[in-house]
Amino acid sequence: MIPTPDLSHLTRHDLEQVYDPAEDTFLLLDALEQEAEALRKECPLICLEVGSGSGCVSAFLGKILGQSSSLYLCTDINKHATRCTLATGKKNKIPLDPVTCPLARPLLSRLHHAVDVLLFNPPYVPTDTDEASSAQSSAGIAGSWAGGADGMEITNRLLQDVERLLSPRGRFYLVALKQNDVPGIRSKMLEDFGLTSQVVIERRAGREFLLIIRFTRTAVADSGSKSTS
Repeated sequence: MIPTPDLSHLTRHDLEQVYDPAEDTFLLLDALEQEAEALRKECPLICLEVGSGSGCVSAFLGKILGQSSSLYLCTDINKHATRCTLATGKKNKIPLDPVTCPLARPLLSRLHHAVDVLLFNPPYVPTDTDEASSAQSSAGIAGSWAGGADGMEITNRLLQDVERLLSPRGRFYLVALKQNDVPGIRSKMLEDFGLTSQVVIERRAGREFLLIIRFTRTAVADSGSKSTS
């Protein structure tokens, strides 16, 4: 079992400004651990987490891959989050490289078809559009959960860029809420971008039903996950 990254350096003030790892975070960690062998075999060179928050997920990915030449890029609109991500990398001896920016747009040209592992735990809670827009503009902690109409407004922005980011062997792991219309997301990514998908893991967490979806350019051998075309 791969240990959860040490976050003991984060203060109460940090967790008032940055999303505190919760059930969705830990479900994504479980999905990555489930895929650990396959991830190691791929020997990813460039890993990118969009919306890294505390840096917990990227640090965990670094623990999975172990000593490697991987580049761990992390983006967040929240300046405090990028500072926490950097500190989490140092605490766990994983060389995380955070960038303060919206989603991955500023990196698109440099990372065109270059990202081997793409991670996104988006703001997926359904809110009105104004609340989601305000959360993104203020670049504070609300930006980590306010997802707009159907909880998909921010996610949809990144989905438009996924194909341009993924390398030929790239894997994209997305956290989704059942209410986000998961079948619709998967169908759209297949029809619009030719990306196949599998539900790697799913779990009820209180009132929420969460899923981790893996997208790739070609079908990946089923390791207990649920695939549809």
